[in-house]
Amino acid sequence: MDVSQIGKLKRVPLREVWKHEAYDFTQWLQDNIDVLNDALDLNLVNVDREQTAGSFSIDLVAEDEGGGTVIIENQLEKSNHDHLGKLITYLTGMGAKAAIWIISDPRPEHVAAVAWLNESSSAAFYMVKVEAVRISESPAAPLFTLIVGPSAETEQVGQTKKEIAERCGIRKRWWTQLVERSAQVSKLHAHITPGEYSWIGTSSGIRGLNLNYVVNQDESSAERYIDRGKDAVDENKSIFDQLHASKDAVEKAFGGPLRWERLEGKRACRIRFTQANGGYRSPEENWPQLQDGIISAMCRLEQALRPYLKQLKLST
Repeated sequence: MDVSQIGKLKRVPLREVWKHEAYDFTQWLQDNIDVLNDALDLNLVNVDREQTAGSFSIDLVAEDEGGGTVIIENQLEKSNHDHLGKLITYLTGMGAKAAIWIISDPRPEHVAAVAWLNESSSAAFYMVKVEAVRISESPAAPLFTLIVGPSAETEQVGQTKKEIAERCGIRKRWWTQLVERSAQVSKLHAHITPGEYSWIGTSSGIRGLNLNYVVNQDESSAERYIDRGKDAVDENKSIFDQLHASKDAVEKAFGGPLRWERLEGKRACRIRFTQANGGYRSPEENWPQLQDGIISAMCRLEQALRPYLKQLKLST
């Protein structure tokens, strides 16, 4: 091949090819949807212009191969908040499965927003950059480039986020009920604001020796957690060892065995009672009984350790 015959690709201002976004570009895209299909590996059909969504007018509405609605919003300029808002409004108004935003100049914050939408919703969002190019004096041709779109990875991220949000909501309901029930029998955690994490705790009056409730899917715990700071590893272990020296007496006062966890290689230590088969995945009608059990354990643990806390040798 004579390399001297290879042409140079030149970009052409979009407004030289499509002078008016609605009358020219949108009409052209309706008639040439196969070009967009090739770029996105889609099979859009039955493309209609100027469909209404409430008081708004959608540039193009199409169907995918499964009959789902797909909306297309065109913007031959730099992306902006207004068009992003329209895209979401149109998608929800039409009950669409997917939305395609065609723009000439994607701003980074909008790229990030579309990526977030793919991770956080059940709909598919595509951001596509449109350019016009020609070789030498050839007619101008469209060039579509996918900037961001749905993928197996984003679906997995989205599912993970959904599961995390679900767990947080369930845990907050668990803690709300537990704090209310514990306040009826003890003031230890009465002032605690229920959160979404896997534990809640309160100080016992000695810095770094907290009384924590812990819950996961399958079990719940009451514990004395020993952590007086990042520079207090040796002291944490010393406190644990001093309490462990009275293990038999503590467990007798508690009314059963405890888990004495020195946590070698870690900063903190803990003394814990765990209630198996009693986590937040249990049926909610069983929560009161499970929570009463762990609240009772917390009260007994606090009382069993209280005499020995007064005997601790502390640095401060």
